[in-house]
Amino acid sequence: MTGNLLHPLPDARGGEVFETLLARPGVRVERIVSHGQATPEEAPYCQPHDEWVLLLAGQARLWIEGEGEIALAPGDRRLIPAGTAHRVTWTAPDEPTVWLALHFGEEEG
Repeated sequence: MTGNLLHPLPDARGGEVFETLLARPGVRVERIVSHGQATPEEAPYCQPHDEWVLLLAGQARLWIEGEGEIALAPGDRRLIPAGTAHRVTWTAPDEPTVWLALHFGEEEG
């Protein structure tokens, strides 16, 4: 698979856009484009597999159970261990925020 992760970007003003870039047994790579979205406080993610995220463009804040809220700028990365509640608390409303997410240890379903 080839292409540029930053051009062209889908319009995410109406909702986040998730795109699987690569999937292999136990590993999935996705691009997420946000534009002012946040995860509802009452609905955090809690996955049975590890997730590593890298912020490629834009600005975001991420809450991770046991760590609290952290600000992310392009180039910042975080490992979210399996079973850890987490949520996006803010993404820039005036520009796209682009994430690269690596899900590993994910069972095929």
